[in-house]
Amino acid sequence: MNVSLKRASLVSTAFVVSMGLIAACSSSSKTATSSTSPSTTVAVSATSFTSDFATMATLKPLAAQGKGKVVVLLPDTTTSARYVSFDAPYLTKAFKAAGLPTSDFQVENAQGSASTMQTQAEAAITNGASVLVIDPLDSGSGAAIEQNATQKGVKVIDYDRITLNGSAAYYVSFDNVQVGKLIGQGFEDCVTAWAVSKPQVLIMDGDPTDNNATLFSQGYHAVLDPKFADGTYTKVDEPAGTWDNQKALTNFQQAYTAHSNINAVVTPNDGVGNAVVSGLKTLNIPAKKVPTTGQDATLQGLQNILGDYQCMTVYKPIYLEAQATVALALFLRAGQKPSSALVNKTTNNKSTDVPSVLLAPVSVTTKNMNDTVVKDGFVQASQLCAGYTAQCQAAGITP
Repeated sequence: MNVSLKRASLVSTAFVVSMGLIAACSSSSKTATSSTSPSTTVAVSATSFTSDFATMATLKPLAAQGKGKVVVLLPDTTTSARYVSFDAPYLTKAFKAAGLPTSDFQVENAQGSASTMQTQAEAAITNGASVLVIDPLDSGSGAAIEQNATQKGVKVIDYDRITLNGSAAYYVSFDNVQVGKLIGQGFEDCVTAWAVSKPQVLIMDGDPTDNNATLFSQGYHAVLDPKFADGTYTKVDEPAGTWDNQKALTNFQQAYTAHSNINAVVTPNDGVGNAVVSGLKTLNIPAKKVPTTGQDATLQGLQNILGDYQCMTVYKPIYLEAQATVALALFLRAGQKPSSALVNKTTNNKSTDVPSVLLAPVSVTTKNMNDTVVKDGFVQASQLCAGYTAQCQAAGITP
């Protein structure tokens, strides 16, 4: 090996790199392996991940090289069922599929408490975390956690929502502006399909303290604002946003009382959408009269689509997000820089452009419900079709 290195010093840098790559493939040379470039350790991109988690097995050499623990901090169990039903199990499955021992990773939930998340983060750092993955309850507490972690040499990944003014090294989520655009396009399609005359539009935004809500709004406004500008649609009202479903219902009721001509509503997720649907039903407004939209592909949202009260929802396959996050964490844990094929975009957090893995969301209607959320097991057909047998049959869904 010493002779080889001597010879390598006399040739081009390209040849040195080439020899390093060959050596990295040999299990007999620990020195060569430690200097392997990230791109040759594993070839993975933002589009590599699948529902069978097969790509994660290719990360086993990377997991073997890394040091320290990866700790994931999820926000709560109340604002969305996803964190318990999907994120935690998918993240765990991804870590295991990549060959990381259970002693080297943790997935925790702050149960809606920012102080609990801070305590969990401090404990993770004390107990040897080298990578911290955080989905903050709010940007203020998230930024404080991230500052503490980075000062102590721990790499931070923002998960699902970015921490404004934070110090995360990377961000993994779905393309949230595209989510908003899908909502806007779905709304347009439904207004046409349901033959809504002179659309008088109420826009219901998400909580303005959540940067994702801002990005969703940016997306659907990009689609709908030209319609408002040319008079095709009329924007009647756009009250202060919220993710609180009861408050969303109150906002809708107040808006409708003030503007009884409202005949179409843009809603940013299925929870807010269902609040509006319940308000419409209380007003005895029949199905297929006032379009609403949604996001998250919840059971209730999907049933509202089957029942012709909601036009569409946006499905974000969380198994993709979980795998991309684990892959990125393993690169950081091994001290390697992930490739541009994986880190495909940047996202501004108001203080810097954060290198990001942004995944593609999917618009779901009755036309593709069976081939997306049902096929992926995101919802069970038996639950989805309870009370909607005829509608499921028409959509090609078999309970």
